Amino acid sequence: MGDMTRASLVTDLKAILMDAAGKFTAAADADFIRHLDMAALDMGRVRPLTRVGNVALVAGQSDYAAPADLVQVKLPLWGLYERNSRKPWERHWPGPLPKLSVVDDAGTRTLWLSPAPTAAQIADLGATYRFYYFAAHVVAAAAADTTVQPGDRHLLLMRAAAHALQELAHSGVSKPVQLGNAGVGSMPKNGTPGALAEALVDLFERMAA
Repeated sequence: MGDMTRASLVTDLKAILMDAAGKFTAAADADFIRHLDMAALDMGRVRPLTRVGNVALVAGQSDYAAPADLVQVKLPLWGLYERNSRKPWERHWPGPLPKLSVVDDAGTRTLWLSPAPTAAQIADLGATYRFYYFAAHVVAAAAADTTVQPGDRHLLLMRAAAHALQELAHSGVSKPVQLGNAGVGSMPKNGTPGALAEALVDLFERMAA
């Protein structure tokens, strides 16, 4: 088993695809990197990655920059303790808090607080808005920067191989191909790209469950 560097993952993905790897000819392994990147995005569905985000609040302002890797908001934390620890009849109960959502602003993902926080709320609850969010997995040049866990390496490679085979099928390749396993385990070995892609996705779903 190799490590979690992009180069090592590309090497093993090529080993899985065997002769079919030769059909991807983009410079600097760009095709294989794309397959791994697409697989990493799907890993977030079966292995969610949770991170903490922070924004500096401004009274009356609703829109704030979203983290670059944000996929979906998970849970707002700002004011949560105060709202749960204080009673509705107490003078300092914060009441309804701004709802956090994500909007697309001309192609840029933006955090949106509605209604905008007030100066009084910021004075009471703090000027740093913290929240949990689901982040996108990445495959990086350095192993330490790859977010997929080493124990899920086989799942990542399997899903990347499925993406590659789906591309071949969509481009009209119907001639049977042979796959290696590169340490991934009980993978299908022979078939058309479309059939193998479907079988790999099914195996990925079962093993990820």
